[in-house]
Amino acid sequence: MTLVEVIDHGEVRELRLARPPVNALDPGLCSAIADAVGTAARDGVRGLVLAGGPKVFSAGLDVPYLVSLGGDRATLRASWDAFFDAARAIAGARMPVVAAMAGHAPAGGCVLALCCDYRVMASGPFTIGLNETQVGLVAPDGIQHLLRRVVGAHRAERLLVAGTLVPADAALAMGLVDELVDIDHVAVRAKAWLLESLLALPRGPMLETRRMARADLVAALQPGRIELDRFIESWYSDDTQAALRALMARLGKPL
Repeated sequence: MTLVEVIDHGEVRELRLARPPVNALDPGLCSAIADAVGTAARDGVRGLVLAGGPKVFSAGLDVPYLVSLGGDRATLRASWDAFFDAARAIAGARMPVVAAMAGHAPAGGCVLALCCDYRVMASGPFTIGLNETQVGLVAPDGIQHLLRRVVGAHRAERLLVAGTLVPADAALAMGLVDELVDIDHVAVRAKAWLLESLLALPRGPMLETRRMARADLVAALQPGRIELDRFIESWYSDDTQAALRALMARLGKPL
């Protein structure tokens, strides 16, 4: 099964997440994302559109899968490693990447979008944000930095501590997304933005300036800022396990 559909539009390549129903990020999908970004670089693609949907860009990490691992810490860690590898691939891509969010983008979906250069979201009843505290998790410092760099430290603090999912119009107002368009035109607009703005500039200077401007983003995703060992330990804490059990109950998936 193809987990990332590849659609070429001349010098722009669309990578469309294809793990229905909600593009939950399991190790297979995360690896496919990282591989697709690497292949695009080798193919000389000039710009990428990372698309999802319909109605859900990505619901984030596949929590039922992660919970099913029980006490298998090695596999749990490998699963989170795969996710952060995907995030690093997008953040460190040699070409600009635009998130085309035709729907909700909570948690891990928001992280992938924050790793992109630009974010186009569907207008309507959709939300985006880092809602980790709502499910008993603590977003690593590096992930928190991704939010701070786009909405500012004070607003990021409020959103992170409360685990707020922000409606699309509010996300636009605070700069968490860059544009809102009709749901049927999200990927089209993402491609057009690339062609009309960054790809219309002298390539070498644009890419070097981009590299410098995004150095903090790339650094934030390095292992020292993620502290995955500490994150895995917290996964097994009483508070987190209780919150995960409650989430599974809401999803109708018994432990």
